[in-house]
Amino acid sequence: MTTQAEVPQSVGADSVFTAAVKVPYKKGTQEIGADGSEVPLQVGAIVMLPDGFKLAPQDRWTEKIKEETKGVYFTQYSEEQENIILVGPLPGDQNKEIVFPILSPNPSTDSNIQFGKYSIHVGGNRGRGQVYPTGEKSNNTVYSATKAGTITSIETGENNSKIVSIKTKDGESFSETIPVGPDLIVDINENVEAGQYLTNDPNAGGFGQIDTEIVLQSPARVIGLLLFFMGVTLAQIMLVLKKKQVEKVQAAEGV
Repeated sequence: MTTQAEVPQSVGADSVFTAAVKVPYKKGTQEIGADGSEVPLQVGAIVMLPDGFKLAPQDRWTEKIKEETKGVYFTQYSEEQENIILVGPLPGDQNKEIVFPILSPNPSTDSNIQFGKYSIHVGGNRGRGQVYPTGEKSNNTVYSATKAGTITSIETGENNSKIVSIKTKDGESFSETIPVGPDLIVDINENVEAGQYLTNDPNAGGFGQIDTEIVLQSPARVIGLLLFFMGVTLAQIMLVLKKKQVEKVQAAEGV
């Protein structure tokens, strides 16, 4: 999945700006829900900002930012890491572009922050996870046989799950439990290899990330740079005028 991000090239100190994360996918796409039914695809995003940058307080949001973030709830990764902001899950059809209001730090009040270029890491996600935080598989992934053997039976278990019983060549019997959602692509009396898929892959989502850069700019540095360019331009003009003057004097003396 290709994630896109729109971040300004430079920002001033202690200023509010926005970073937009675009999560592309075809409108109307559905995925498998926890109960096995088809549900609208959901999306989410994460922005990893440089140290000192953080979610802008709501009292500094403009009317435009309030409109762009309507219905979006932002969370920090942790209390100690304000620079990592998470969003989601959100309905995908209405949130293909997620806007993050960000507050830049002020080097004049924070000695740990310097003016200059910083990296920003952006990630976009669509669809449910394939693994739960406990490490167990969700019903939004493909299931495979742990050992080779012959399928002896397929029965319905708790919550409409499927229990696939397999017997190895050594006579050992074991079973694979398939939760409701993925479709079986094997049948009784079929021989399977270790690692062979027993179901299709119902996952309709994906994750993508992109890295970009932003410059924390000082107004004094910008003014100084402009004055420098003006000085260089003026010096070049003076050199051209002086050259013309010398050429006229040389021409006059030649006469």
